Amino acid sequence: MRAKKSSDLISPAGLIKLMTHAMMGAALGLTFSIALILCNPAVASLINHGGSQAAAVFALTLVTTFAIGATLTGVVFILAEDKQS
Repeated sequence: MRAKKSSDLISPAGLIKLMTHAMMGAALGLTFSIALILCNPAVASLINHGGSQAAAVFALTLVTTFAIGATLTGVVFILAEDKQS
């Protein structure tokens, strides 16, 4: 019987991989929010009429959503790598 191997997700290298995925998601979310504000006049108008904090809330919402999604995707990728090796 084989000894059960610890998951790569719990190791320091796994946490660094997860943080990397989260940072990539945050960067992608920020890029997408800025592009959406600059390229879509309807969104720019809504943010312009939304008050002083509207742009920050819009950008932070997209950054957080993309970061969480990329982190969960990273978890799936790391677990899939564990099963293959």
